[in-house]
Amino acid sequence: MKTTLLPQLQVFLVVARLGSFSSAARELGVSPAAVSQSVRQLETQLGVVLFARTTRSMSLTDAGRRLLEGAGPGLNQVLASLTEVSAQPGEAVGRLKLTVPEIAVPFVMTPVLPAFRARHPRVEVEVVVENRLVDIVAEGYDAGVRLHEAIERDMVQVRLTEAFRFVVVGAPSYLARRGTPQKPEDLLRHECFTIRMPSSGGLYAWELERGKRNWRVPVRGGVVTNHRLLTQALVEQGMGLAYAFEPAVKEALRTGRLVRVLEEYAPTVPGYFIYFPSRARRSAPLRLFIDVAKELAIKAL
Repeated sequence: MKTTLLPQLQVFLVVARLGSFSSAARELGVSPAAVSQSVRQLETQLGVVLFARTTRSMSLTDAGRRLLEGAGPGLNQVLASLTEVSAQPGEAVGRLKLTVPEIAVPFVMTPVLPAFRARHPRVEVEVVVENRLVDIVAEGYDAGVRLHEAIERDMVQVRLTEAFRFVVVGAPSYLARRGTPQKPEDLLRHECFTIRMPSSGGLYAWELERGKRNWRVPVRGGVVTNHRLLTQALVEQGMGLAYAFEPAVKEALRTGRLVRVLEEYAPTVPGYFIYFPSRARRSAPLRLFIDVAKELAIKAL
């Protein structure tokens, strides 16, 4: 092809990420007509339709999805490399896009980002906080943070925190009123705060362990929410029991607002890891972020 497709491909990736021509135009600082023209030029050059469009909605076609999955990560790497070569010697320049679950934010992002930005002010960091499992390659992320068991096996993984436990907690007022469960099966007779799994739509069964034995208890309760702070506030008011990331409730446990129950059944998980495709190791911003995260995140638990 005589005409370079790089500018049009960049526009296509922004439209695909935002799902809107007008939103892409605002981010790129151009008119919606210019965005539409770039996409049409790309479609003409490739001989395929990339977006299915109506007056009310827009979605990627099969060809569009294949282009996004195949070209997105590679183009992001090319652009990062071009930016890096324009930097001063020893200076990192570029962009880093991360997906992080809400529960990990105070233990990974909050302690790490200030130090990282202070050391590398020309690296722009975009943190998308979401609890769903994300295909980081298809959706244009450089890396993600998740528990070890939630990471695909073909990803490179780097530990950020030590191992920690998930514990069942309740307020003293609730336990005085309803009694303290002594074994996992007792939870079925208690009011428990549950979350709905974004992948299956089912309610999460609390995972407990003791020795070599494991339990998945299908607890139920009158409130279903994925908001950790709301759950903790309601549990502290004596409304029920919660399955909690132990470091997140450390202060409430210390002050006695919450107490652990079934502690001998509390499972230990390996910790939080940052994960990324193997080719992403060539990204200087990602390498530098991992260095800072390994230094600081582990101290936050």
